[in-house]
Amino acid sequence: MRLISRVLAILIFCVLLANFLGEVGSPVMPALADAPSPTPPSSRHMTVTVPFTWYDWWMARWENNEVICRILIEHEGQPYLSEIRQACGQLLYTEFTATKACDPSAPGGCRGMYLHFVRTFPGKRDVEIYLPQPKVWVSLADCNPAPTVNRCTNLPSLLLSGEEQLPNELIIRIQGVYAGEPFSCAGSSCQIPLSPTGSQGANIEFWGDSSFGDSSEHYKARVRVSAVGDFMAPDGETTDTQQWFVDVLSPQWREGTLASCSDVWQVFPDIGGPPSWLNTPVKLENMQSTYSYFYLAGKLISGGQVNAGNCPDGGLVANQVANQCGLEKAMPQVVDWQNRFDTEILKVARDTSIPAQLMKNIFGRESQFWPGLYKDINEAGLGQMTEKGADTVLLWNQNFYETFCPLILSKETCQNGFVFLKPAEQNLLRGGLVSKVNAACPACPVGIDLTQADFSVNVFAQSLLANCSQTGRIVTNVTGKSPGQVSSFVDLWKFTLVNYNAGPGCLWSALAETNKAGERLSWNNVSTRLDPVCQAAVTYVSAISAGQLATSTPTPWVFGGTQLPPPVFPTAPVITGTPVTATITDPRATTSPTSATPRANVTATPNQAISPTRTPTTVGYPVTTPALVTPYP
Repeated sequence: MRLISRVLAILIFCVLLANFLGEVGSPVMPALADAPSPTPPSSRHMTVTVPFTWYDWWMARWENNEVICRILIEHEGQPYLSEIRQACGQLLYTEFTATKACDPSAPGGCRGMYLHFVRTFPGKRDVEIYLPQPKVWVSLADCNPAPTVNRCTNLPSLLLSGEEQLPNELIIRIQGVYAGEPFSCAGSSCQIPLSPTGSQGANIEFWGDSSFGDSSEHYKARVRVSAVGDFMAPDGETTDTQQWFVDVLSPQWREGTLASCSDVWQVFPDIGGPPSWLNTPVKLENMQSTYSYFYLAGKLISGGQVNAGNCPDGGLVANQVANQCGLEKAMPQVVDWQNRFDTEILKVARDTSIPAQLMKNIFGRESQFWPGLYKDINEAGLGQMTEKGADTVLLWNQNFYETFCPLILSKETCQNGFVFLKPAEQNLLRGGLVSKVNAACPACPVGIDLTQADFSVNVFAQSLLANCSQTGRIVTNVTGKSPGQVSSFVDLWKFTLVNYNAGPGCLWSALAETNKAGERLSWNNVSTRLDPVCQAAVTYVSAISAGQLATSTPTPWVFGGTQLPPPVFPTAPVITGTPVTATITDPRATTSPTSATPRANVTATPNQAISPTRTPTTVGYPVTTPALVTPYP
């Protein structure tokens, strides 16, 4: 009855509020903007009484049957050793584990201790359950967008949509502040008229109030509205069609994926969308490429997929690289192979917002789409991951770490965070991750497990997200400002490629020198300040950001050259203190900390030299652990 009364009261309130305000969803400025919000979302929880069964055990001495310890557990069978130690203490635990099997015929009878099951009885425990929070999402209204960019043929509105995840509850109001002006809308949606904002956009803060009695998180976003063309000419003499480009920086954005890493860096992409190498095509056929890959051709010839027997040396030169005749014979298969991963790349791009064309360009440059283990340079997969590259994704991509770590280590161990793991545990994760992207399979056709190769595409996308975060933190540490305040979207991506290719030391040094000189952090300024040993990263960035090669040119590192020395990477900082862990108060306290136990038979591969396509880092970068840094100012 109480629930029914509450629901009826909420419905009556909503009807009265709608009648008072007029049309539900129309913004009211600022009449209701100053109305107090309900309780913050952190208080959304409830207490539930859960029944369970106690199993009562006693520990007693053989010599006189004296009960010296009581052990309460919640499972059938004898208590675990950890439960005995927790309930009885270390001294009794040590004496119990030293007790030998009872032999009544032995002189003096049985010695030590034994366990005796007494009874079962019901118990109850209050458990706090944290309920799902209400959310507010952002999209556009009154817009006819183009497929790849938010281009409207008329001035659109911003649509805020509330979502309540609890049954019998609803969002009763959405409010906030846009461009300094407060707004409030009754109901679960709110439409905010937009106007041109300028290149830096306008800030908006918004939240939703729930009938449950609390409110959602207070979200912050930036909105940029730009007019393209002269249709707004003061004299009105124009034939241009209206074109409005709308960009929103918010994790609550629902109108497709955000431009890659723009929310991390708090920077808007170029008006009209990013350049082609930072784009994700709408159609699969737009990703087709026809590069002449000599190494890939050599692998196909040596694997028996191409017959080049009438070519000099069977179509191969040293290191199983195709010669010109071998490439010509293999070219149809080379084109087919370099495009066979396009479907997975496009899918991952839409899931992660990492540009599909960027991933394909990196794979072509790094591995020529051969996702096996490069034995001479000890890198693996389509993107040639090293164990140092694995460090980056495990340290700077928390969501990926939380998903991947329990596949290798126990969940309890993973909760400590990567930086707090023991060196042996970190090595297991590094080796496990490198093995996941290595699709080499001697028993498979052509020696490649294509299912494993497809799986590795997402891993490399997660790695690029991690490099985005690390690059943003380096920029902020150098300048004291958010990345979007000191650099552009395209240049920040080029810095990220330097970080991915040459390491954070190279990037840190060049950014610091540029900032010290008082210059803007543009690619032109920063690239000229890369240390000599890091200069190969400039060629790498140029290759990734270039389009289709004009001529059939083999990847330079394929044809020899001197082997580069192993890279010098900065070491992780030594962090003092104990991680905070949550404990549950219980009348028994029978469990003890569980040691870290590997859950998979994964062998960590040793640290190896970096690929010749990458430049070793020689400049130390003071790495800051992501979990310990403050947000961008």
